[in-house]
Amino acid sequence: MSGSSLDFAFGSNEEYKPFRQFSRDRILNDMLKSPQSKTPWKVLIMDKFTVKIMSYLCKMSDITDCGVSLVEEIFKRREPMTSMDAIYFIQPLKENVLLVLSDMSGRCPLYKKAFIYFSSPVPKELVTYIKNDSSVIPRIGALSEMNLEYFAADTQAFLTDHDMALEDLFGEDAEKSRFFNSCINGMATRIATVLASLKEFPNVRYRAAKASGGEVTPHDLVPTKLAAAVWEIVSKFKSSIPDYPQRETCDLLILDRTVDQIAPFIHEWTYDAMCHDLLDMDGNKYVHETQNKDGSTEKKEVILEEHDPVWLELRHTHIGDAIVRVTDKFDNFVAKNKAAQIQSMGKDGNEISTKDLQKVVQSLPQYTEQKDRLALHVDIAGKIFDIVDKTGLKELGKLEQDLVYGDAGAKEVINFLRVKQDLNPENKLRLLMIYAIAYPEKFEGDKGEKLMQLAKISREDMKTVNNLRYLAGLTAKKAPAGAFSLKFDNSKKKNAAARKERTEGEELNYQLWRFFPLVEELVVQLNAGELSQQDYPCMNEPSPSPSPNVNSVPSGSVRTTQAEPAGSHRSTQSQPVVSRRSRRTPTWANKANSDDGSSSDSVLRHASSEFSYKRMGKRIIVFMIGGATRSELRVVHKLTSKFQREVILGSTSLDDPPMFITKFKMLKTPEVPVDKHRK
Repeated sequence: MSGSSLDFAFGSNEEYKPFRQFSRDRILNDMLKSPQSKTPWKVLIMDKFTVKIMSYLCKMSDITDCGVSLVEEIFKRREPMTSMDAIYFIQPLKENVLLVLSDMSGRCPLYKKAFIYFSSPVPKELVTYIKNDSSVIPRIGALSEMNLEYFAADTQAFLTDHDMALEDLFGEDAEKSRFFNSCINGMATRIATVLASLKEFPNVRYRAAKASGGEVTPHDLVPTKLAAAVWEIVSKFKSSIPDYPQRETCDLLILDRTVDQIAPFIHEWTYDAMCHDLLDMDGNKYVHETQNKDGSTEKKEVILEEHDPVWLELRHTHIGDAIVRVTDKFDNFVAKNKAAQIQSMGKDGNEISTKDLQKVVQSLPQYTEQKDRLALHVDIAGKIFDIVDKTGLKELGKLEQDLVYGDAGAKEVINFLRVKQDLNPENKLRLLMIYAIAYPEKFEGDKGEKLMQLAKISREDMKTVNNLRYLAGLTAKKAPAGAFSLKFDNSKKKNAAARKERTEGEELNYQLWRFFPLVEELVVQLNAGELSQQDYPCMNEPSPSPSPNVNSVPSGSVRTTQAEPAGSHRSTQSQPVVSRRSRRTPTWANKANSDDGSSSDSVLRHASSEFSYKRMGKRIIVFMIGGATRSELRVVHKLTSKFQREVILGSTSLDDPPMFITKFKMLKTPEVPVDKHRK
C-alpha cells in the first residue's frame, strides 16, 4: 500500500453512461479488474451488505470474467488460498477491518495480497488502526474508497436500504428514538456515495418545513436535516476526492412522502405497477407455470428485468396497451412462422383466447427464446386482465382518480361502498385512504366511524387511515382514546384536491391514466427553473454561471463525449403545467400510437437506448424519504427522454401499495413489539 492516505477508485469519465451502467463499470473495471493484482485468479470477499450491492449490478458470469474464481462472505470460515490475491469489498466497519487484519496477519496469511475496497468513506480511526499493524501493511496491495454504498435497483434508480425510514422518522414520537438521527445520517452517507461515485457536486434543494397545527414539528424538519447532512459530507469531497468538481454539476431534490401521499395507495395502471400490485411476486421474481409436451405442468421462476426486451418495451405502458402489444407480437409471430400458422388453423378466424395463445406458443418447435418470452408475457397479461375484470378494478380505479381531481366526493364514495360490498378489504382501505387525503374533513368526529361501518373494515384498518395524520400535518392536540380525528393543515387540504390535469402525452388516451405523481410536476418545474425557492430552498449558494444563456437549460452546460465538444444546443426548457381539470371520457384500453419504433418482430433484439447519452444536460437526482412508488420510477424514465437530462430516483425503499399499507399501520406505536431490521 503506497502513500499515507486512502486512494479513491474512479474510472475514466470520458463517456456519459446511464447511472446503473456507470456503477456496474466501476465495480468491474476499477475494482475486479484492478491492474495492481498480479495473480491470474482472485478471491472476492464481501460482507452481507456489499453482497446485495453486487447482486444489483453484476451477474456471477460478469464476476468470473474478471478473473474471480471464488466468492466468499467475510464472516464465514474460509480456507487459505495463498497463491491468490483477495479483493475485499466491504463496509468500513470495525468488525470488518478486524477480520481483514486477522486474515492477513501471522506467518501464514490466507491470501497472497489483500486489495481492500470500502463501500463508503472510512473513519480516520479505522485507517489508523490498519496502519498500526506493521505486519499486515506490506501485504495490502490497495486501500481504496469505492463510494458505492447503494442498491442500483433500476437503470435510473437507487435505494439506501432504509426500509423502516417511514416509521423511524414519521412514527409517533419518532424523534425521541435513537433511530431518528441514525436513519438520517445513514441516508446522507449513502446518498453522498452516489454523488461521489458519479463525481457530481449538487445544488441541494429540499422541501421546506411548514408549520403543522401552528408549530414546526421534527417530522416537518426531516428533509431539511437530511439536506444539511448531505451537504456537510459532499462539501468535503471538493478537497478530499481527486478531480472532484469545484462547482455545481447536478441538481439534488430531497423530498418526503408528505409531498404526495396519494401515490403510494392509488392503483397505477402501467404493466410494471400492475405486475407488482396484483400478482404474487417476490421483488422482480415471478413464478411462471408452463406446460410440457407430455401435458404435465412445471413452475419456473423468472426475473422481470431489462435483459428481457419485451418487458423493457411494455413495463411503462398502460396495461390496456400492453395487452394489445402482446397480442400484436403473437399475431406477427404466427404470420412469420409456419409451425405457428399450422397450429392456428381451424380457428375459423375467431379471436384467440389467452389460454389458446399460451397453448399455441408452447407448441412451437422453433425460436425457443421468443416462444418462452411471449408465453411469459401472455400469461402475465392474461392474469392481470382476469383480476381487473373479476374484481371490478376499473370502476374502483375511476373513482380513485375522480376523487383526486375533485370530480367525485362523499356521495360517490358512499354509493360505491354500498354497491360493492364484495370488494376486498385491502381495496376498500386504499379507497378510504385516498378519500381521507383528498377530503380529510369528511373523517372528523363520528364521520370516520360511520364510513368504517359502511365499508365493513376492521378497526385496525381504520387506525391505518388515522395514521395519515403523521404525514399530513399532525394536529397539536391528540384525539382522545378511542376517538377518530383526522385533521390536515389548510394548505395541504387545499393541495390534495387540486392536482393539475395533464395537457399532453400518451396518457390522454386512457381514462384510468389521469393520475400522475407530483414528483413529475416538481421535476418539470426544476428543469424549467421555476421550482419555488420558498417551498424548495437551496442548501448551498450555487456558483454563478460563467456565461448565462436564457435559452438554454437552466442548469447550464450539456454533457458530451470527447468526440462531441459542448457547443450550442437546442433548448430543453419546458413550460410548466398550468391547466385545470378537464372532463373527458377516453376508453380504458384504447390502443395508443407507438412512436418508439418497436415492432413485433423485434422480440429478440434488446431495446436500444431511448435517448442519446452522447448529449445530455446536467443530471437531476430526486430522493424520496419514506419509500418511492412505481409511478415515480416511470416518471424519471419519461422525463429523462423528454428533457435529455438523466433523471435519477433515489429512495429509502421501493414499495408497492400493500407494503405501504403495512408501513402506515406501524406509524403509531404498536401494542405488540414488531421485529424490525434497521440499517
